[in-house]
Amino acid sequence: MQKYILIILSALVVTSCKVNKTQAPTPVANNTPISNNAEFFSAIDKKSSFDAVKINSKIDAKTGSFIPTLDAVIYVENGQKVWMNLTAVILQAARGIATPEGIKGYYKLDKSYIDSDFGYLNKLLNVNFIDYNALQNLLLGKTFIPVSESDYNLTQNDLGFNLTSKKNQKITENGRTSEYKISLDYDQSFNLSHVLMTNLANNDQLDITYSNREIINNESFPKSVKIIIKANKTDEILIENTKFDFSRMDTPYSVPANYKKTEIK
Repeated sequence: MQKYILIILSALVVTSCKVNKTQAPTPVANNTPISNNAEFFSAIDKKSSFDAVKINSKIDAKTGSFIPTLDAVIYVENGQKVWMNLTAVILQAARGIATPEGIKGYYKLDKSYIDSDFGYLNKLLNVNFIDYNALQNLLLGKTFIPVSESDYNLTQNDLGFNLTSKKNQKITENGRTSEYKISLDYDQSFNLSHVLMTNLANNDQLDITYSNREIINNESFPKSVKIIIKANKTDEILIENTKFDFSRMDTPYSVPANYKKTEIK
């Protein structure tokens, strides 16, 4: 069942290995005053204005088993759907689609498929707040965590800005409440650069780094996305976005005959 994170986040293969985390530079605090908090919070909450974007990507997953570099096409129709097609060498490996209603995907190598709400993805990421909009923002390097000015301390450093939760953030989804300690880093242009969420109940972490940004059609896109999930084990994926195209495309999705549905528990 865990293989379907490949489809939803482009290749998060979850197995039992440990990986080494690359240490990011530590921002150095300074005393520069933040003159306008409202400007900052307005900027990080700004919605994407593009109609659709097609992203060609290279994906490397660090797991306990050999996994070749995957070629991916990620197509985002703003606010409507995220469609993904994954290829290993020259053979199609998987295809998936996420909409506000849920997620679907099939895995060609073992002829299986899923059809679920977002509870499945929340379970794999060890969080409880991912819906369609959060997934789209996560993939595109925008703020995907609920943030309010009253709940966070905003400080400035030599790399940009930092938001740190003033107290444990309680996030409730489907009647389940989890408490998190959250830190978010932004560059000087208010672009999200790093997210660290710690679940205080079990010390699980979600650690995401966005880098090498490019401005295209007045929109900032990260060319590198690194996702680390730390629970009983640590799993890592690196997405390198190599090309952006703003034309619309067809997004076919149908489960081939004789595929078996994977029940999600």
